[in-house]
Amino acid sequence: MFTGIIEEIGVVNAVVKTREGTRLTILAKTALEELHIGESLSLNGACMTVVARATDQFTVDVSPETLKMTTLGMLKAGDPVNLERPMPMNGRLHGHLVTGHVDGIGTIRDRVQDVNAVQITIGAPAEILRYCMVKGSVAVDGISLTINTIGPQGFGVTVIPHTAKLTTLGLKQIGAQVNLESDLIGKYVERLFPGTNEGRPDIKIDKDYLERRGLI
Repeated sequence: MFTGIIEEIGVVNAVVKTREGTRLTILAKTALEELHIGESLSLNGACMTVVARATDQFTVDVSPETLKMTTLGMLKAGDPVNLERPMPMNGRLHGHLVTGHVDGIGTIRDRVQDVNAVQITIGAPAEILRYCMVKGSVAVDGISLTINTIGPQGFGVTVIPHTAKLTTLGLKQIGAQVNLESDLIGKYVERLFPGTNEGRPDIKIDKDYLERRGLI
């Protein structure tokens, strides 16, 4: 589990593609502290397993499913990437609950400077937008961001100078693709209270509904 607070911008050192899959080697410093082979790490928002490491770099294997669902297959040597180690059980949750299980790919549609911040509009598929809400959370390339606006084909977020400086989002321009992970809580709520999309009638969650189930 991650928080969406990026610890470091790493750099892709090598990309090896074979019939068996893709292997990425990433140059890093902070992310390597207390990081061992077999442990997890968020790479541009995707939870990866470390298969090798050295004093200044680590290596991960990217599965076909991850290549299909994320932008990791587009990476090349020299590209910057967002890195975050898992949240310790006694740590503070500074962002929001991020699993590292990317739901899909979005595209930056607009980027406007707004005093010291940048307003970014991201096009997103309907299956991701269904879990978005104004003032809710979303992970963009592993970065925990607050949604400011929602439209039929995307959502808007504000990137403050600190986030722009310490993540790759400060470098990405219109047309760039990003990994998106919807808010975990919204997925569980839908699963517990399914609507017509799963063939069941809509459930009206009101005071009577909660009282009949002993929830209030």
